[in-house]
Amino acid sequence: MTRPRHLWAKLLLLAMVCYFLVPVWWLVVASTKNAEGLFSGKGALWFAGGFHLVDNLRDLFTFNNGEYLRWLGNSALYAFAGGIGCTVVSVLAGYGFAKFRFRGRNLVFAAVLGSVMVPLTALVIPTFVLMSNVGLTDTIWAVILPSLLSPFAVYLMRVYASASVPDELLDAARIDGAGELRTFWQVALPLMRPGVVTVLLLSVVSTWNNFFLPLTMLSSSKLYPLTVGIGLWEQLASSNNGGGQSLWNLIIVGSLVSIVPLIVAFLTLQKYWQGGLAVGSLK
Repeated sequence: MTRPRHLWAKLLLLAMVCYFLVPVWWLVVASTKNAEGLFSGKGALWFAGGFHLVDNLRDLFTFNNGEYLRWLGNSALYAFAGGIGCTVVSVLAGYGFAKFRFRGRNLVFAAVLGSVMVPLTALVIPTFVLMSNVGLTDTIWAVILPSLLSPFAVYLMRVYASASVPDELLDAARIDGAGELRTFWQVALPLMRPGVVTVLLLSVVSTWNNFFLPLTMLSSSKLYPLTVGIGLWEQLASSNNGGGQSLWNLIIVGSLVSIVPLIVAFLTLQKYWQGGLAVGSLK
């Protein structure tokens, strides 16, 4: 009696996999076509009209004096600095909320939970006004500093620290003479490693894919990340001021290249989700 149910579950999962992979497959196929093959309307989901991926990549990296590489470097800088900084802030804040008792803790954490409900796009204009008042607009700090704060990441680390780090283990370390910093670094942090990697990946992906914040904060194209830069090319292609159909090839292959670092990050860091899940125990 359970076989049909399992069959339907597998079919549903297969449909979901196809739903998510078909756009990626189309992106891979379209990146191998030239302008004529891209707009011919034939074989949209299969290779046709020759293999032009190498030519498209060469045009991508040399177009307009290699501005795509500059945008790629900007995205890497924003994602690395914002992701690492957000992870550090979130881990320390979440651990503090979980393991320390201080006046106003519940009130402050309630404010953190409330801020999770606020859409990030609603905070862009107030953030722009704040950055403008301190003279940081059109700088890398206008993108990096707002990326350091993530209420959801703080909440996630608070929950994970409460569940994965026993208070008895911390008390034992303190009795042995370890200070708070050493207790956190050598005892708590290894147990929190899967949660730390999760927050790091979420922060890096969020910063890498951020569009509205850098679009609002930056006016110099030299500081654009990939998301805003590709959007600029799309506007030029739509208005036929940047080469028309040939520019669409650069947009498509540029979009394909932009997801490669995220795939590499997930494949590299996924092992840390498995390791550390049962590190340490109490008898």
